[in-house]
Amino acid sequence: MFSLSQRVQALSNQAITFGLIISAFVILTSYLQLDQQDAFLTPATFEISNATISTRTSRYYGSVNGKPKENAKLSFDLDTDLSPLFTWNTKQVFVYLTAAYNGSKNPLQQNQVTFWDKIVPTKEEAHLQLHNVKSKYAVWDIEDKISGRELLFKLQWNIQPWIGPLMYGETVGNATFFIPESNDQK
Repeated sequence: MFSLSQRVQALSNQAITFGLIISAFVILTSYLQLDQQDAFLTPATFEISNATISTRTSRYYGSVNGKPKENAKLSFDLDTDLSPLFTWNTKQVFVYLTAAYNGSKNPLQQNQVTFWDKIVPTKEEAHLQLHNVKSKYAVWDIEDKISGRELLFKLQWNIQPWIGPLMYGETVGNATFFIPESNDQK
């Protein structure tokens, strides 16, 4: 006859197996639902308007050995709808505004910085209409100056599901801005 511990072990093994099968089904169906809605291609178009980029020189942010370094801050309006990213398995969406630019020492190297981010917890809050938002982060380049660069903005997102792996994507807009030369010394 089987002992009590063998019966408990067989029952728990079967429960774990069914739990893994159900989890795999949830992951697969939510991924297919996002793919069917074309959420991975371009979930939303985004528009940045009234953007102003200001630079200043600081010895505190990004400086090394007290040598001044340029910092850039962004003020912008953003309009986008991220509701196609929400399914029944979406816990929240982490969205962030990044800018890509070429380095001055190595023009083939693509640098990327994050100006702003937000956690969107529900589908009802997924339509972002932001006006005169200031960037959360002061951005500086590894080189001394960030001015005189052309920035290509991207709205990137990260779907955090209840079950399954994180899913990443981006929407590339036609928002390109030039950081003006700064004469500020501090």
